Amino acid sequence: MTGGATDGETLASMFQRLIANYGPITLQHYMGEANARYYAGKDPLGSAGDFITAPEISQMFGELIGLWLADIWIRAGRDPDVHYVELGPGRGTLAKDALRAMKRYGLEPRVHFVETSTTLKDIQLAGVPQARFHHDLSSLPNDGPLLVVGNEFLDALPVRQLVRMADGWRERCVDFQDGRFLPVAGTKPMDAAIPAELKDSPEGTLIETCPGAAAAVYELAGRLAQQGGAALLIDYGYDQPRTGSTLQALRAHTKVDPFTMPGEADLTCHVDFVTLANVALSHGCKHLGTVPQGRFLRDLGIEARAAALAKVAPQHEAALHASKDRLIEEGQMGALFKVMGLASPEWPDGASF
Repeated sequence: MTGGATDGETLASMFQRLIANYGPITLQHYMGEANARYYAGKDPLGSAGDFITAPEISQMFGELIGLWLADIWIRAGRDPDVHYVELGPGRGTLAKDALRAMKRYGLEPRVHFVETSTTLKDIQLAGVPQARFHHDLSSLPNDGPLLVVGNEFLDALPVRQLVRMADGWRERCVDFQDGRFLPVAGTKPMDAAIPAELKDSPEGTLIETCPGAAAAVYELAGRLAQQGGAALLIDYGYDQPRTGSTLQALRAHTKVDPFTMPGEADLTCHVDFVTLANVALSHGCKHLGTVPQGRFLRDLGIEARAAALAKVAPQHEAALHASKDRLIEEGQMGALFKVMGLASPEWPDGASF
């Protein structure tokens, strides 16, 4: 399908033109183009943006990630040629806090950011000036172990949705009707793409797959198996099989209709950690486990860290404990967000898994 945006053309206008000429576009196409446009020219983070991530909530998050990486690196033998890699590093806040914590234990890795947004690159470079940038995983170094962190990276990768209709499975597409975008079922049969155990699901059943997330984890797993190292992938998602749409859009910290204002809101889907763990195992990598973020941070000592910080700065005690609770409590980020650990087969198991 051809027909990219012309200069100054809104993404909504481009989609309307594509649909008028070629018919409905896949949801994967819609989400991929929308998020590419969204991230290309703005800083979406913080109170003035559209959403806030864990590193921006509290320095404790990045510090504990850094301590986890330092611990597993020490127990693996302290290889001096190690690289720190962050996927979608936001403003560089997590990296800055993690690198500071790592340095206390003698870990000073070379730093690599996988980032495509020019706007965010400028912000990241101001906070982490030694970082080297990569458009994707393919150009990462292959001369030493990798310590990889991906926080809220996988959820923004475009998904395919497949829905069970009366006459079989179809891919979910996006059409433009009566002045608005809306989801519709495609016409091409997709039964061959459905796992055997789901083929006979009731009419209306919807499943999501994320080819981009699977490809990224497959490549990352191969790197870890070959080069050594470990990874933490942190996102909201599920660790048991499920069906149903998880597509959502955020704008100015408020959920909005994903099919309005394409390119002007952050589109995300919950991460299928069940499938990604199997993908990693298929490429020779060790799956350390997938656990709730709250449990992970508690096991690493976030409560003791919050108490220590409050003792040093008692005027910030209430804010510190509020931030800690936001990260670990079940009704906030503690249960919905998961942490998946991966490692080279030759590396030790990681703490909290």
